[in-house]
Amino acid sequence: MKWVDLDKKIWQWATLIFLSLMWGSSFMFMKRGLEVYSHDVVSALRISISFWVLIPFGIKYVRRLEKKYWKLIIISGVVGSGIPFFLFAKGQTEIPSSLSGMLNSLVPFFTLIMGVFMFQLKVKKKQVIGVLLGLIGAVGLVSSNGLDWSDSKISYAIFPILATMCYAFNVNLTKYKLQEVSSMILTTLGLCVIGPFTTVYLFTTDFIEVTINHPDSTSAIVYTVFLAVLGTVIAVIAFYALIKKTSVLFATSVTYMIPLVAIGWGVLENEPINMTQVISMLVVLSGVAILSTSPKAVGA
Repeated sequence: MKWVDLDKKIWQWATLIFLSLMWGSSFMFMKRGLEVYSHDVVSALRISISFWVLIPFGIKYVRRLEKKYWKLIIISGVVGSGIPFFLFAKGQTEIPSSLSGMLNSLVPFFTLIMGVFMFQLKVKKKQVIGVLLGLIGAVGLVSSNGLDWSDSKISYAIFPILATMCYAFNVNLTKYKLQEVSSMILTTLGLCVIGPFTTVYLFTTDFIEVTINHPDSTSAIVYTVFLAVLGTVIAVIAFYALIKKTSVLFATSVTYMIPLVAIGWGVLENEPINMTQVISMLVVLSGVAILSTSPKAVGA
């Protein structure tokens, strides 16, 4: 293997691990925000904070984007961030985070299906095997300690499922229609398109009243800031860069790695690891490794 190829592989895996850490922790940040605010306030606050962080860059980049890309940027912002953020938060109000995490692992599967039928994505049998292995391993990890859904409204699972479909569409759109737009511009303008609307929306809700009166509002806002800056701004920029440098299937395999982060948090809190988790981890890593070694996974 050439040194250039080795450096590329190291960058790909480092970015994948970084995204796993960021998005694996995002579910915890979101949960803390939902303990104080409603799902729509948490989602609007997340996007609004991201918007205000990025607006200085937005002013700079708005003149640099070619007009032919504006329509696609708007679609990417709405479908890739706006809609799924609200859908995931809505679903997590009535279903456990374990089920939400399991459903999040459907992103590569939907990416594969939409890529083939909507974007003429050509896949090899090896890649299909990688996607299925990753999905099986992720489900095994999420369900390794048992699933208690007795107090859940399973019908709310439709919200994260729709969110994963939005993510899958946006990944393909980014790869095949916005390849020439830099990751920084794509993230900045995508969030700046929807940020003004969510900011205005916040002040039509009980956000101010709850912030003033709830004793835990400060900590909830701090967690939401982490969710916005780490889990949205920085992570989305890195994710778009990964999409452009690798295949859509390898990039979305990050959703298989997210349960590994949850296991890691458990280890730090002295929670035991069982054999199901160990086997599931190996299955996940096998699936992701197959996707990374596929000829289509590098520079596709």
